[in-house]
Amino acid sequence: MNIPLDIVYEDEDVVVLNKQAGISVHPSINEPSGTLVDALLARYPELKGVGEDPIRPGIVHRLDKDTSGLLVVAKNQKAFEFLKKEWQSGQVIKKYFALVWGEPKESGEIISELARSPKDFRRRIVVNPGKNRDKEITGKLAITEYKVVKKYKDFSLVEVKPKTGRMHQIRVHMASIGHPVAGDKIYGGKEKNPEGLARQFLHAFYLSFSLPNGKKLALEADLPEDLRVFLTKLEK
Repeated sequence: MNIPLDIVYEDEDVVVLNKQAGISVHPSINEPSGTLVDALLARYPELKGVGEDPIRPGIVHRLDKDTSGLLVVAKNQKAFEFLKKEWQSGQVIKKYFALVWGEPKESGEIISELARSPKDFRRRIVVNPGKNRDKEITGKLAITEYKVVKKYKDFSLVEVKPKTGRMHQIRVHMASIGHPVAGDKIYGGKEKNPEGLARQFLHAFYLSFSLPNGKKLALEADLPEDLRVFLTKLEK
């Protein structure tokens, strides 16, 4: 499996990767192979059977295919159970850099429910209690905090801190306040993909959580080159 693994941290219980963009975390009907899981199993055959789903061995949380950054994998069942509780109880701090269209308020918190779109299975939609209820769409609570880090012409770089871990959460939430993530092909709306940006500008740069051995871990991953190059272009 010719997929490089950029390992940021490893011990007997966990491995933390800096995932590159353009690769799916686990197999699906549309993408049965060539995923991060394939590369992980090739390197760590003992991962087979870890977790709750055979196609997602050791995977505690996920990143979208075109999102880069820090991803934690449990190397044994005990570690998986421990980390799953950490994630579910909100003990994990996750921070992302996102480049969004326009100028959002300096900081904010977005709270809504998110649900799968009945019209397009790929999409998630914001469900506000009382408004979408006639369609009998039930969503799950999603909370996202953000703050503006730097402003550019037409764009703002924001640091985003999701308090929950819903699918496409940051992308849906930023689009819902009128500031979609640059390069987002699904939620970008009328905004065209910016020239020179081949994917959505979303990078999981910070992760802090407790390890099964009781230690606290805080890790950072620099912006990958493609995103750094694009920001440099904006500064000109």
